[in-house]
Amino acid sequence: MPQIALQGVRGGVGTTSLCAGLGWALAALGERVLLIDGSPVSQLGVHFNLPAQQDNGWMKALCEGGDWQHSGLRYPDGPDLLPHGVLSHQHALTIARQNEAIAAPLLQALPDLRARYQWIIFDLPADTLPWHETLYPMLDSLLCVTQPDANCHLRLSQRQFPARTRFIINQFNANSRLQQDLHQLWMASLNPLIPLLIHRDEALAEALMMKQPVGEYRPHALVSEEIITLASWLLLNLNGVSS
Repeated sequence: MPQIALQGVRGGVGTTSLCAGLGWALAALGERVLLIDGSPVSQLGVHFNLPAQQDNGWMKALCEGGDWQHSGLRYPDGPDLLPHGVLSHQHALTIARQNEAIAAPLLQALPDLRARYQWIIFDLPADTLPWHETLYPMLDSLLCVTQPDANCHLRLSQRQFPARTRFIINQFNANSRLQQDLHQLWMASLNPLIPLLIHRDEALAEALMMKQPVGEYRPHALVSEEIITLASWLLLNLNGVSS
């Protein structure tokens, strides 16, 4: 019953789209999956036909002293979802005052959620928030999403990553000599690098416009097949782990 998170080494590497696709792929493989949006941008739900200005969400409920569990949603034939909720300035002030304690009710409930779901997957923003520091030790793996470019390469050399971090290359362009060279360099130096590539594919951008996970929108697209392969790899390598 793995509990994992996806977090980009920087913004713009496709973390949220990959998270939505992975949740869909695992559900398609027969797994019970809960996706939790951990980003104030609150875009994960858009991949599952929620409005861009999502009124309800677990973090918004906690900021207002409400019941975060009422924010849970079920997507037909796919994963369950806990949206974050779009926050106001006042909500942001509440989070700033409480720091990591703001997410405590959800984090304390994770053992019970693990009894109900085979996979719990967090979508985290690239910039670490105070409550993420409490979450990291609870994860079975953190998937750091990268793109083979100079910006990501610099950030990988500058940052310290939590324990149990694995790296995954997204938006790979096989026609780019620079990306090919960085891929070869990272295979030798970035450990542990998941031995799979997620190629740049227009289907991923189209899927977001259609407000669907890419595996539902175009199941036979290259990126959909690669994300299914990633889901199968995680099933083989993470099933049976325990925090």
